[in-house]
Amino acid sequence: MSSAVSTPDSVLQQLQWRYATKKFDPSKTISDDAWKTLEQSMVLAPSSFGLQPWKFFVVGNPEIRRELLAHSWGQAQVVDASHLVVFAIKKDLNAADVDRYLDRMAEVQQTPVENLQKFGSVVKGFMEKPPYPLDINEWSTRQVYIALGQFMTAAAVLGIDTCPMEGFVPAKYDEVLGLPAQGYKAVVVCPVGYRSDEDHSAQRPKVRFNTEDVVEYIN
Repeated sequence: MSSAVSTPDSVLQQLQWRYATKKFDPSKTISDDAWKTLEQSMVLAPSSFGLQPWKFFVVGNPEIRRELLAHSWGQAQVVDASHLVVFAIKKDLNAADVDRYLDRMAEVQQTPVENLQKFGSVVKGFMEKPPYPLDINEWSTRQVYIALGQFMTAAAVLGIDTCPMEGFVPAKYDEVLGLPAQGYKAVVVCPVGYRSDEDHSAQRPKVRFNTEDVVEYIN
């Protein structure tokens, strides 16, 4: 068991500090070490069945980012932030994707893939005959938001700013980044970097409902 590296108070303090950054400082860049941690926060994100129906496209090319700005409702975070991450789903997840995951599981856990077929059948059965009405792409989208949440929390703990964005044109992002040819579809975008001193949004009190209004204990 790993020992805690943060205290409850320090985690809460960083979550209070975090906000959807409206203006980034383009002169500040995330260090390589910090970025590697953020990268791994996405890689290590949980997903249903562990399937990881996603890919994270980190757009560094300034020209491409300027092109994406035209499809981002003019939100300058896309070009000013240190990094730009496009969270995408694997479209139309199917049995072949399950088999790919089983192969990876067998490799990592050093077990014959034949030992995993029962688990694979359960997952494929869920996809083919779900216990409730299921749109597989909507289901995958929900998984991606888990990864986004983990990414944002890791950033906050590191004192790095984020701005999750649905204010963009997914089809245009797909076109610019060539995602359809790879079988992926953009669903949410997250610029990440450091807030500008000119971003007055940082000084506004965080507005949340009272804890007792949104958390109920059932004993």
